[in-house]
Amino acid sequence: MAQKTLRQFSAPSNSHIPTGLNNYQGTDGFEIKTGLVNMVQASPFCGKASEDAHAHLQNFLEVSSIINPRGTTMDNVRLRLFPFSLLGKAKTWFYTYKDAFDTWDACSNAFLVKYFPVGKTNALRNRISSFEQLQDETVPEAWERLQEYIAACPHHGMEEWLIIQNFFHGLNQRSQDHMDAAAGGAFLSLDVAGAKVLIDKIASNQSWKEDRQPAHAKEIYEIDSVNVLAAKMDLLMEKLESLHQVVN
Repeated sequence: MAQKTLRQFSAPSNSHIPTGLNNYQGTDGFEIKTGLVNMVQASPFCGKASEDAHAHLQNFLEVSSIINPRGTTMDNVRLRLFPFSLLGKAKTWFYTYKDAFDTWDACSNAFLVKYFPVGKTNALRNRISSFEQLQDETVPEAWERLQEYIAACPHHGMEEWLIIQNFFHGLNQRSQDHMDAAAGGAFLSLDVAGAKVLIDKIASNQSWKEDRQPAHAKEIYEIDSVNVLAAKMDLLMEKLESLHQVVN
């Protein structure tokens, strides 16, 4: 073999372009259709901080589950399809570590560890544990928002009783009173199953959906404070103007 020149050592080569995985097993006669690839590519994951790795993986699993692999396993199908769902930094990451992805579990778990770091988990868990009802938010709306937080972090590790208890304590006093009344005395006296049944009934009840909170006294106080301050400024300006006229 001829010696390479210095220029050739720096020349690009197609051998440096990664494509797919090298560990296909039992793929005799199996072919991935173009339509399936297009479906996977329709919602690409780029590795940005604003993207939801869990939601991307869920969408990928839903799309890949519609096929019936013949001549191979579903794991092999997913390993072959997954890089088509990635772009940018995420695709670079995949090909950097692809030799370690000998199973779909290894691949998907590594993906979540990379793009769903502990810091993000802690932040989302804190949103669940410190949940508070928003102003002008009904109890059903508050419960729905909490469920969105839980769906965004299914590995939150919090027990169901604690989530429900935190939800109740996060409601304003008026909503807590209504929940106690609906529970026949005290909401916290219910067991977990009973609390869930009651919350589901409340969430589906139209009257609860329309029971919005009135403007807080704090807001009225803030408005009054602005008006008082404006009046004081006007009075001060009048005094300064009078003083100016006396001096002249």
